[in-house]
Amino acid sequence: MPFAGAKLALFIGTRVAVIRRDDIAGIPWPDYLDLPGGGREGSETPLACALRETREELGLVVPTPVVTWGKRFTEGGGDKWFFAGHLPEDVASQIVLGDEGQSWQLMAPQMFIAHPKAVPHFQTRLALYLSGVSGDDFAL
Repeated sequence: MPFAGAKLALFIGTRVAVIRRDDIAGIPWPDYLDLPGGGREGSETPLACALRETREELGLVVPTPVVTWGKRFTEGGGDKWFFAGHLPEDVASQIVLGDEGQSWQLMAPQMFIAHPKAVPHFQTRLALYLSGVSGDDFAL
């Protein structure tokens, strides 16, 4: 199924990895809190896209079995995938911010969901995951 991009709610322990977007004109949601992910490159799968973007943005190589939930959403520019995965707390020491974004932090998921400057559709998708709704089948 064609898709345009993917995001990953990456839990490090009980908190989710969050990136503060750059504060520059011309990008969507400048200076907002975001989750790792972005646009598709080549013929990569949705999960490969999310994992590549996470590596580029946070310096983490996330093993595919860590990602246990995914759901496809249809948006104006095409299908977008939202994934969730969990790593242990000690992985936080390995995070290195890439060349996009102002900073990163670990945040309680409910704080991200309620934050006035978090990307709204990712707040909704994270809440959906936390609600226990079933995900969709996805390719590794």
